[in-house]
Parts: sequence; C-alpha cells; structure tokens
Amino acid sequence: MFISQAYAQDAAGAGGGGLILQFAPLILIFVVFYFLLIRPQQKRMRDHREMLSAVRRGDRVVTGGGIIGVVTKAGGDELTIEIAQGVRVKVMRGTVSSVLQKTEPADSRDEDDDEDAGDDGDAGPGEDEAPREAERSPTVARRRGGLSKALSKR
Repeated sequence: MFISQAYAQDAAGAGGGGLILQFAPLILIFVVFYFLLIRPQQKRMRDHREMLSAVRRGDRVVTGGGIIGVVTKAGGDELTIEIAQGVRVKVMRGTVSSVLQKTEPADSRDEDDDEDAGDDGDAGPGEDEAPREAERSPTVARRRGGLSKALSKR
C-alpha cells in the first residue's frame, strides 16, 4: 500500500527556472575563483616572463635554488652567473626567480664622463669608501676584501 503511493507521486517543481537556480552557485564559485586565483596568477606569470626577458649583464639575480649572483653573460635561454670571485655558473634563464638589482642602461654620454673622471687620478667614490667602511665594521670589510686592513688599523 505504501509502495504504490510512492511511485505515483510526481517530481514537483521541476520547471525551467529551477535548473538555472541549481547551477547558479557553481557559476558564482567559478567567477570568484577566476577573479581571486586565476587572474592574479596569470598576471604574476606575465610579470615574471617580462622580468626574465629583461635580465641582462650586470644584474644581480636570485636563482630558484637560492643562489645569488651577478649576470656576466646573457644570451638566449642561458645565463652565466658569477656567484663568487672567479666562480661562474651557467643556468637556464627560467631558473631565475627574481632580480635584486637592475643595472642602468649605459648611455654613450655617461661612458665618456666616466672615462674623464678616471683620468684625473682622483679616487672615485667606490675606491674611497672601502677603507672608511673597513674602519667601521669588520663584516663590511670582509665583504669588500679588506679584512686585513681593518684588523691592522685596530
């Protein structure tokens, strides 16, 4: 008796508007995912691709493995990075995770000025700073290679 009544009932409310209301939460979730996850990730990838194409000689970079170095040669998909004095490593351009310090583009006018400044015999700002920093901090002196000078002055 109960079974026959269960089979006899209709599926009430199965109209055309109900189908749209059933899929509305799924559509809303997809829209939220697009604006919160997919779109920012695409922007990040585009920025990273632009950064990789702009890497050039003299830039200070960090590789995916965490190695920090200065780009000495940039050609095609391969970069040569100097990680210590005289130690050069070839890496793929795609393994560079970030650029720490960009070099400014060389201007022909700036190069002429630099050559004239070196001819005067005056010490440039880079040559003059190392002894002063060595007097202030042994750590900075060690980085500059002047630890023996710092220790002998103390």
